[in-house]
Amino acid sequence: MSLLSQLSGTLVNVGTVLAGTALGLLIGHRLPERTQRTLLQTLSLVTLFLGLDMAASLNRVSGGAVPGVILALISLAAGAVLGEALRIEEALERLGETLKRRFRGGGRFTEGFVAASLLFCVGPMTVVGGLQNGLTGDASTYILKSVLDGIAALALAGAYGLGVGFSAVTVLLLQGAISLAAGGLASSLLGGADPATLKANPYVLLITGAGGITIIGISWNLMLAGLGVEDRRVRVGSLLPALLLAPLALWLSRTLG
Repeated sequence: MSLLSQLSGTLVNVGTVLAGTALGLLIGHRLPERTQRTLLQTLSLVTLFLGLDMAASLNRVSGGAVPGVILALISLAAGAVLGEALRIEEALERLGETLKRRFRGGGRFTEGFVAASLLFCVGPMTVVGGLQNGLTGDASTYILKSVLDGIAALALAGAYGLGVGFSAVTVLLLQGAISLAAGGLASSLLGGADPATLKANPYVLLITGAGGITIIGISWNLMLAGLGVEDRRVRVGSLLPALLLAPLALWLSRTLG
């Protein structure tokens, strides 16, 4: 399979994020502030629905006698401790500030970059789509994700500005890496590239559920932005290690239980 086939979905996703950002920058400043806030609130509510739908997958997985929600709680708690120790949130903010200075971005550049990067890259479609695209060349999952991300980028760019567009770099690096590394991972650990098989895999279910809870955190932050109150944001960046710790928690639970 060619490199282009493996990365086809990722490249489409990058394109829709950039297109959505460009359209948001073009029309966003023409909208009244109250309209921009209402759009953010709308995006927050849709994001909340997606997060709750993802989190519900925890009901379909367990580690022996340990329910999936407990495994997710342990993973998120441990991930939060590790994320704060590594100061991941601050690292993301520094990256945003560096890009802001380098490309002379203004306003809420960093906030838009961080919010969009997390929203576009935390979720089951990122993992399942990458494995599917990298193994079989089938980009259908990423194409669906691309449409959703493009619409979200439009709404976010209208409120946050140019920083949203630079999240396309995060999408390219993360989804591209998953797609290129998919062969060995899916065949040896996850039982193949069939989307139905991947989505029903307990490790994917647990990652999806933990990711859904972090998506709910993003929804909360978007709602605060829509209300003009942003000093009580969830530090979602610090929760990201949980997505790596969740499979380990499930493996240990099944091994020891």
